[in-house]
Amino acid sequence: MKEFLVVLTTTVPEGTDPEEVTRRRAAEAVRAGELAAAGLLGRLWRPVGELRSIGLWRAGDEADLRENVLGTLPLWPWMTAEITALQPHPNDPGTTG
Repeated sequence: MKEFLVVLTTTVPEGTDPEEVTRRRAAEAVRAGELAAAGLLGRLWRPVGELRSIGLWRAGDEADLRENVLGTLPLWPWMTAEITALQPHPNDPGTTG
């Protein structure tokens, strides 16, 4: 499994029914929980005062991440994604011990 830093920005299309937005956001929370339980979503942050998310995601490769992981999010059709593939750093304190 490869790791990716992903910045997701969601833009709800103008004129979207608020009930549809509420439904998708609720389904998004459920799906994020499922992806976390499967080990595909490691961490998720929201920068203070911003409406974007930054996450640590795992997948076989970027295509797998886009199609089979992020692509399963209910809000995905309204999202843009900035994806950065990551590799271990030799000085990463998380790998010592």
